This record gives sequence, C-alpha cells and structure tokens, in this order.
Amino acid sequence: MNSRSIYKRLYALASGIVLTLVFQAASAQQSVKPLSLNEAISLSLQNSKQLKASQARIEEANANVKTANERQLPDVSISGSYLRLTQPNLDLKLGKGDSNPGGGTPSEAPKVNQAAYGMANVSIPVFAGMMIQSGKEAARYLAQAARLDADKDRDDVIQNTIGAYSNLYKATQAVKLMEENLKQSTQRVKDFSNLEKNGLLARNDLLKAELQKSNYELSLMDAQNSLKVATLNMDIMLGLPDNTQLQLDTTVFLADKADNRGVAEFEQLAYQNRKDAASLGAKEKAAFANVKGVKGEYYPSLALTGGYVAAYIPNVVTVTNAITAGVGLKYSLSSLWKTGSKVASAKAQLAELQANEAQLTDAIHLDVVQSYENYLLSRKKMDTYIKAIEQSEENYRITKNKHDNNLATTTDLLDADVANLQSHLNYTFARADALVAYNKLLQASGILDNNK
Repeated sequence: MNSRSIYKRLYALASGIVLTLVFQAASAQQSVKPLSLNEAISLSLQNSKQLKASQARIEEANANVKTANERQLPDVSISGSYLRLTQPNLDLKLGKGDSNPGGGTPSEAPKVNQAAYGMANVSIPVFAGMMIQSGKEAARYLAQAARLDADKDRDDVIQNTIGAYSNLYKATQAVKLMEENLKQSTQRVKDFSNLEKNGLLARNDLLKAELQKSNYELSLMDAQNSLKVATLNMDIMLGLPDNTQLQLDTTVFLADKADNRGVAEFEQLAYQNRKDAASLGAKEKAAFANVKGVKGEYYPSLALTGGYVAAYIPNVVTVTNAITAGVGLKYSLSSLWKTGSKVASAKAQLAELQANEAQLTDAIHLDVVQSYENYLLSRKKMDTYIKAIEQSEENYRITKNKHDNNLATTTDLLDADVANLQSHLNYTFARADALVAYNKLLQASGILDNNK
C-alpha cells in the first residue's frame, strides 16, 4: 500500500469522525421546552385545525344570517337600452280624423332609425307569508348552533390534549423506571457472574439473571419507541418542530383531584351545560322556523313598488319624469299542490331532530354515569397501588435477604424484582389515568372549559 492510499484512508476516517461529532452535537442541541398542562392546552387550541374548521363554519353561518336579513331590504334595479332600427312602417293613429284640415298635402311619417330608454324600479316587500321572518329566525338559530358546536369541539381538543399529555408522562416515566431497573439488573448480572466464577452460584441462576436483563432491554426499547411517538404526537398537536423535546410539569399528576359531588349533581350540570345538547336544541328551533317558512308559500306576497321611466325616439317622442308608484300582489296557484311535499319534508327534519334530542338525553345520562364510575375507579386504583408498592418493596427486601442467605431461589428474587417494577409502573400510570378520568367527567358534565 503506497503513502497516497494511506493518506486517503486517514482522510476518510477523519471526515467520518468529524461528521459523527457534528451529528452528535446537533442531537445534543435539540431544544428542550418546559411545558405545563395549561400551556399545552393553550398551544393546542391555537394550532388546532379542527377549531379552524369550526371557525369557518361559524363565519359561514353568520354570512347566512346576513343573507337572510338582506331579504327584507328593497330590491332596486336599473335597466337601459340603446337600439338601432331598420326603416319601420309607422302608421300614427293620433289625429287621424282631422289629419288635413287645411286641405294641403298630408305630412309624411317621421323617419325612425334609433331609440333609447331607461328604467329604474324599486320593490319593498311588505308581506311574504312570514317566509322572510322565518328565514331570519332559522338562520340565527343555526348560527347559534354553529357556535355551540365549536365550543364542543374546543372541549374535545382540551380533553385530547390532556390525554396526550398524560400519555407522554406515562411514556417518560416508563423509560425512567426501565432504565433504573436495567441498571440494577446489569449490576446483578455482574455480581452473579463473579459468584458463578467462584463456584458460589449455579450457572442456571446466572442465565436466569441474564435473561431478565435481556427482557428489560427489550422493554426499554419498547418504552423508548413509545416515548418518541408520544413526543411527536404532542409536538404536532402543539404546532412545535418535530425534534422538540418536552419537559413536563409532573406536579399536575400529584395534585389531589378529589371531588365530593355526586353523580346526580354532575348529571344535572350536564343537562345545563352540555354544548351538544344546546346545539341540538338550537337546530330544533331552526327546524320549527323552517316549517313556518315553508308554509308561507301557501300565501300571496305583497310589495310596494315604484319606478322611473325615460325614453327617447328621435322625431317621434321624448318621455321624461315618468314616475310610477303602486302596490304589487303576487300569488302562485301552483303552490296549492307543490307546497305540501315541502312542508312534509320540513316536518320530517323536525321530527328527526326531536328524536335525536331524546337519544342524546340517554347518551348524556350514560356518559356521565360511566365517567363518574371510571373516576371513582381510578381513585380506588391509586389507593390500591400505593399499598401494592409498599408490599412489593418489602417483599423484594425480604426475598433479597433470603437469597443472600441461600434461603430463597434466584427465581424468587427475580420474580420479586419484576413485581416491584410492575407495582411502580401501575401506580405511575394510575396517577396519569386519574387526571384523565377526572377531566373526562368534567367534559361529560359540560364544565371542562370552565375549569381551565
């Protein structure tokens, strides 16, 4: 190998080392953002695409209200024309009986080759079978329903954020616990290996410890993968760069969420505050107004009318200051046999909404009761897991002492270690689940946003 080849290899190796250091430095410089639960909720509300779509629906509903209000405004139209004509045959009848009193030659008909006219008309609706008023009323109720639907979507975003925050907390704690247990397991394998070399421990016991270490390594991989996915999900939800590492405020999971209100009180709050129930009620009122509006097609429409006409035909006539005013009445006889189907359709829509309202009442009852029971269950689980931690730690201490004195098998020691790890994981997850369960109860009661 010549010196040039050696230099090339050394240069490639140095370049690889530099690139590795650059990537490691970039990874180390990943931004770490402290994130409280309230800040997470605020960011998710700002960046929610669901809420942006809800806002667009509100703007559409408000535009429909404006359109309905404008139907009672006067209709004003202006039209005009300028015409070029071929040579027409004119036979003027005016004064025919005394066309030539002097006995002279009759006058020739005027030559007309152009004409111009203009008109302006104004129509002010006075009565339209209550269709205009009913349309305005329906539009207002639908706009109210759109705002209530947006409020419900807001509650959904808040609850989803709390759930994502909880999942990220559980993933973070799982990684920490698995790393700690893997560290202890690694040390145990090292100790067992020394004992096995000195003939103080059976080879089979060392293999059991090594197998447990391998299982912990696999569990840590799964936990780290779950943490990456949970972090990415939260970054996307909050509108943050994908590589943003989040440092959660764990104190929110330590706060006591005890609420002494009973299920009946929560259910009463739900009937008073649930946005979906209020939205359905507004849609039902809009359907009532729609039925009245459709029935209005049975009646005639009445309007005040006025206009202005001007015309100019050279050599024939000039019309100015021709102002008209009056009352216009319009009635479509076909409405007698065409409107019935429209009324039936509007009533069917109303009946469907009323059925949905009754169905929603049952759904609210079930949702509140189920959320309340889940909340109570989460608190009971936390109390149980606290005792389980005390029991598992004491069991592990006793088993380890026995094992050190050859009074317990290695299998007993490893089983006690796994039970201790599981009890800590269960308690950590229970704290996060309790926070989610309590806020789900508030959401079911329609008061989630009031507590944020």
